[in-house]
Amino acid sequence: MSETAVLFAVKDLTVGFDNTVVVDKISFEIQTGETFALVGESGSGKSMTALAALNLLPHNAVTNSKGITLQAKNLARFSEKEWCKIRGRRIAIIFQDPIASLNPVMTIGTQIAEVIALHFKFTKAQLKQCVIELLQQVELPNAAKRVNDYPHQLSGGQRQRVMIAIALAGKPDLLIADEPTTALDVTIQAQILELLKTIQQQTGMALWLISHDLALVASIAQRVAVMQNGKIVETGDAKAIFQNPQHPYTQKLVAALPSMQNCQTHDKPATSPLLQVQNFHCHYPIRKGIFKRIVDYVRAVDGVSFTLQCGKTLALVGESGCGKTTLGKALLHLIPSNGGEVILDGVALHTLTGEALRQQRAALQIVFQDPFSSMNPRLLVGDIIAEGLQALRPEMAAAEREQRVRNLLQRVELPEEAMYRYPHEFSGGQRQRICIARALAVEPKVIICDEPTSALDVSVQAQIIQLLKTLQHEQGMSYLFITHDLGVVAEIADDVAVMYKGKIVEQGAVKQILTAPHHPYTQKLLAAVPKL
Repeated sequence: MSETAVLFAVKDLTVGFDNTVVVDKISFEIQTGETFALVGESGSGKSMTALAALNLLPHNAVTNSKGITLQAKNLARFSEKEWCKIRGRRIAIIFQDPIASLNPVMTIGTQIAEVIALHFKFTKAQLKQCVIELLQQVELPNAAKRVNDYPHQLSGGQRQRVMIAIALAGKPDLLIADEPTTALDVTIQAQILELLKTIQQQTGMALWLISHDLALVASIAQRVAVMQNGKIVETGDAKAIFQNPQHPYTQKLVAALPSMQNCQTHDKPATSPLLQVQNFHCHYPIRKGIFKRIVDYVRAVDGVSFTLQCGKTLALVGESGCGKTTLGKALLHLIPSNGGEVILDGVALHTLTGEALRQQRAALQIVFQDPFSSMNPRLLVGDIIAEGLQALRPEMAAAEREQRVRNLLQRVELPEEAMYRYPHEFSGGQRQRICIARALAVEPKVIICDEPTSALDVSVQAQIIQLLKTLQHEQGMSYLFITHDLGVVAEIADDVAVMYKGKIVEQGAVKQILTAPHHPYTQKLLAAVPKL
């Protein structure tokens, strides 16, 4: 690559906090118009590098470098006033969490217009037209009408599109995308990536992608740098790195990726039905008018039927909003349902109330998507795990209960002393292990796993999947595994049910669904999965 092609360069960048180095003398270059990816697990220093590149680090950060240059101009020497002309105009960023980055009390149109007005001189009419054109460019439906919407009125994918529109408003030379698709469904993720590639081709801007998703990076990036513990351990052409990784850490990341081919290994014999769901409904009324009369219903779960066999895993897949989580919570009586049969090991749960229902709760447990928000931050981990035992096994003595908590922590591969610590003292993967231990405490027959790996790094995700498989092999429990990640489905599921707009549109053995799907929606989901 010629020297003239270099758009942005970082040389020997170091970032530290109170004697702790989080970015350690890293160097890389981004060429004009190329897609460069910085990959690694959470905590490796990827986002800190991006914030340092934009001079957005906290005041207590200590930075040092031999240069951060944009077209040979050393930005490290710029004053804050000079930085204000660079940020948003020459270099823009899409942050990881759009709902946290957007102002909840300003319309999306106002937030986009704010950036345009800062860098360009337009009349009010021109400004409005420019905002609408940007929303059309990022393919937001009904852009002219949605311009006055607030962030909470949009879906996750739509909010990410607004973030992209804000980033594009200054017509940047370099766009930094920090985990832009982490919490999105596979089809929405594919749309966002396609959108970024299209805009890049139209404008000629360079794209700096930050991600822990190697398959996603392989589908879009030309060059890759792999980051571990603040250092860049491997860099080069994307195809070369993923096909023949040299560094042990890169090899570990590639090996940890869930493979669609693993669905070929599931050949458990048929067993007896454990959980049978027939014609299950969960509807929410739509009320309008001054008297708030019911005019229609949102059919979140609309006549769903499936069977989960003993010792097996049934994956429930589909996009956000299709009704997966609603179904899981309604089966547990955490939210009301509107009819249908739920039979667990011969017991008709839909006919039970009060004490009779409470007696059956031990048989059906759940692991929620976000482990941190599902645990009481004021309780010690030992008390969190013991809660279910106190409620559903009141006859158990305190000493016996404490010993069971210790045993459970060992089973989920956490140290016994973890019971004396608080949830905030653990990583995301460790918190998910604590939630699994809590679900195991009362010896359930079925565990509903609601997106338990969606926010985890690829290596931590592989560890959690292996843990669930080991526990199933040892205890013979069954899982209803709710997810939108078909790679994870191939790793863990025996059977698959595909959910779309409240209905199950296709179900069968995992091998048949993932290799020869019949329904167009299942085919669309599989086509959207990024591949190495």
